[in-house]
Amino acid sequence: MTGRADAARPAAVVVGGGLAGITTALRLAEAGHRVTLAEGRPRLGGLAFSFQRGELTVDNGQHVYLRCCTAYRGLLDRLGATRLSHLQDRLDIPVLAVTGDVTGGAPVRTLGRLRRAGLPVPLHLAGSLARYPHLSPADRARVVRGALALRALDLADPALDRISFGDWLRRNGQNAATRAALWDLVGVATLNARADQVSMALAGMVFKTGLLSDPGASDIGVAAVPLGTIHHDRALAELERADVRVLLRAKVTELKPAAPQHAVRLEGGELLTADTVVLAGAQDSAAALLPPNALPGQERLAGFGTAPILNVHVIYDREVLRRPFFAALGSPVQWVFDRTAHSGLAATPLGRAHPGAQYLALSQSAAQDEIDLPVAELRGRYLPELGRLLPAAAQAEVLDFFVTRERTATFDPAPGNGALRPSARTDVPGLLLAGSWTATGWPATMEGAVRSGHAAADAVLAAAGARAPVDRGDGRWPR
Repeated sequence: MTGRADAARPAAVVVGGGLAGITTALRLAEAGHRVTLAEGRPRLGGLAFSFQRGELTVDNGQHVYLRCCTAYRGLLDRLGATRLSHLQDRLDIPVLAVTGDVTGGAPVRTLGRLRRAGLPVPLHLAGSLARYPHLSPADRARVVRGALALRALDLADPALDRISFGDWLRRNGQNAATRAALWDLVGVATLNARADQVSMALAGMVFKTGLLSDPGASDIGVAAVPLGTIHHDRALAELERADVRVLLRAKVTELKPAAPQHAVRLEGGELLTADTVVLAGAQDSAAALLPPNALPGQERLAGFGTAPILNVHVIYDREVLRRPFFAALGSPVQWVFDRTAHSGLAATPLGRAHPGAQYLALSQSAAQDEIDLPVAELRGRYLPELGRLLPAAAQAEVLDFFVTRERTATFDPAPGNGALRPSARTDVPGLLLAGSWTATGWPATMEGAVRSGHAAADAVLAAAGARAPVDRGDGRWPR
């Protein structure tokens, strides 16, 4: 009886084990589907993962989230991983600028902070802005003008996707100083593009939602453990507990849509059949598997580009940074994170030989000009800059230096690309899409990936006539 009952349940194959695929698989399993998740890599997590470098645990990139990322926070809760992440009580971003003095002598370091008070929007940032040393009083007034214009934006206006954020900033009184010290400081890290290369629709969504929707919306969250502990270990345990069949090192090479069931072929030859297939991988891999005429204007996906992120990893023989992270101005360095504790450095041979050693990771977004540079050239560029920013780093010994490169880290957020992002549904019954590159309204973030997984699962349930759980918008997993 059990076998017959199990065979009567609808079957689903989710292709891709990133955050979108994990979300989709869990949701469908909870709704009673027999789910198989096929991931070509040996681990889950997509582009938010960890790997071993000897005994050191390395995150491939410095993935952060905000309090307004309710879908990702809901996934953390669903995985039992909320306590494995730290979310600021209140937004606080140290911003360090370094300039030479008037005589060209020793560099002058100026530390400012972008932080919020316990006041309603927009007053929550007013005090911080008034004391922000990286902008003149006139430029602070310009930022206020820009923020008020952002609050008035209708994010549903399709015309916003056709103009750049840079053009909009210029039209609304912003100059090079305000762009560098605020708009690009935040925008490059969240959008993976500078203002002139990013759609105003996406930029407006980020700033209006993150800074101007709720006082706590922009509080920063970061994993307190390696990403793999959350996105692989915890996710795999929950998928298996939900009776999802997880296949790792299982690359999908062919999709044949048919009635009553679709066929999915794996690289080793195994054939999976399913009522529903969700392509939850990267945009290029999904496009390669899509049958002809699955989407209106499907050929346009070939022009939907990607943008890279470079991460620079440095281990010093001593502590050189006394805060969890900071952003830099007037330097090629963008954001610097202390990764000493959660990498397990102290327990490695290097850490044991050098008690007090510190591991810093630099996150360099919009890195088109640097992504293919040799390690030696990057070393020559970034070590002197860290020495300028952090006096202790100039005196410390570098124990290790390496880089990680994500050449296709995100979709290209250029103006006009919003029209290329497909919805979860395709024109092929039972075939759906998920991934941060789909039409979530969010940039290519962990939040966007999880939201896309929910959208795909909701579409599957709706097609089956099932009631989709209600997303209450409070960060909890929909029930």
